[in-house]
Amino acid sequence: MEMKTKYDVIVMGGGPAGSTIASILAREGRSVVLFEKAKFPRHHIGESLMTDTYQTFERMGLLDKLKASPFVRKYSVQFANPAGKESRPFYFFEALHHESAVTWQVTRAQFDLMLLEHAAEQGAQVYQETQIKQVLFDGDRAYGVEALMTDGSLKTFEASVVVDATGQSAMLSNKFGWRVRDPKLKKAVLYSYFKGAHREKDLNGGATLVLRTPKGSNGWFWYIPLDNDITSVGVVADPEYLVKGRGQDLAKIFNEEIEKVQSVKRRIGDGERVDRIYSILDYSYRSTHNAGNGFILIGDAYGFLDPIYSSGVLLALKMAELAADRIHDAFNNNDFSAARLGESQEKLDKGIESMRKLVYAFYNEGFSFSQFLNKYPEQRVNIITLLMGDVFKDGVDDIYEPMADFAVIPPPLYEHVNGDVVVVEQASE
Repeated sequence: MEMKTKYDVIVMGGGPAGSTIASILAREGRSVVLFEKAKFPRHHIGESLMTDTYQTFERMGLLDKLKASPFVRKYSVQFANPAGKESRPFYFFEALHHESAVTWQVTRAQFDLMLLEHAAEQGAQVYQETQIKQVLFDGDRAYGVEALMTDGSLKTFEASVVVDATGQSAMLSNKFGWRVRDPKLKKAVLYSYFKGAHREKDLNGGATLVLRTPKGSNGWFWYIPLDNDITSVGVVADPEYLVKGRGQDLAKIFNEEIEKVQSVKRRIGDGERVDRIYSILDYSYRSTHNAGNGFILIGDAYGFLDPIYSSGVLLALKMAELAADRIHDAFNNNDFSAARLGESQEKLDKGIESMRKLVYAFYNEGFSFSQFLNKYPEQRVNIITLLMGDVFKDGVDDIYEPMADFAVIPPPLYEHVNGDVVVVEQASE
């Protein structure tokens, strides 16, 4: 059978953003082809979901598969200060009385494979181990891609819309020089996995724990319970503190950091490390534009935000859903211009900025949710709403006026002024 090479939509990248938009569009009647350079399953970090993913999973038709999965259920988030004093758990059902107030802690290799296979089941044509060599343009209008197939041949595929879901390689954002780095959110990360580490017996046993590291490190540990009695444990801190001048023995550095944080050391207890130490440099960034003529950017190809609140998959899914709506609108109006495809950018940026402000607050030395809520107890539901990922909710930003009593709240990363992009100078603590 001759290979089909013309589709409504081409999706570059099969991570959560790419698989999600492929599922939605194929499920809703568009012809979609997806290209993924890797072979799934493959390792990835970012295991803790936020509850506001529920509506996107429902639209994709994925909820029943998640409910039947072995993934750990997540009901809450909890914090601890450098002295080990732990906050009261932030249970999501305090703000929302619905089954969507519970989500999952996922092993990404299995979760991402589930999403990719689901896209194929919805009707998308999926090619794994297939690299996009270039996006094809007619003037400034994207009309297709050149793909290196598994047999070594180069094939041209055409579509009305090309979706860039290429992750942090951000093919089109880098091509056009649109990426803006957040100057104050550069972190080093070390992480691994433990079997048999402690977890609570109650609902908080599935919680994401955020455990602060000592003063001066500007960092924290994550502690995320996964299926099969595995716990993901990672430390995030300023690179100058975590890795500079400490040699190449990552296990030694990692163990030294665990020893410094009693709330982490106690929980790991007699748990056995069952994987190598992974190392990442995290730069938060965002593209100044999320669309051009005939193309749109989603997921990490558009922007990446510090992982303190586990917003990565949530933002990927929300971008995919917003982009799917814009693509349907483009087809309905036979208009694939940057203006039409990019109509959701203002809403998207507002949501990202809501989460970014909370990230900045956390990194203010000495900031404490407990102290903030002691003074402003009426803001507890707004805190939980943000921790659930409902960043587009009207009024959720009202929290930042009183929070400014405790932390420096940043201005936007950039602004659009009379058609030009203005990068905004960020305030100091």
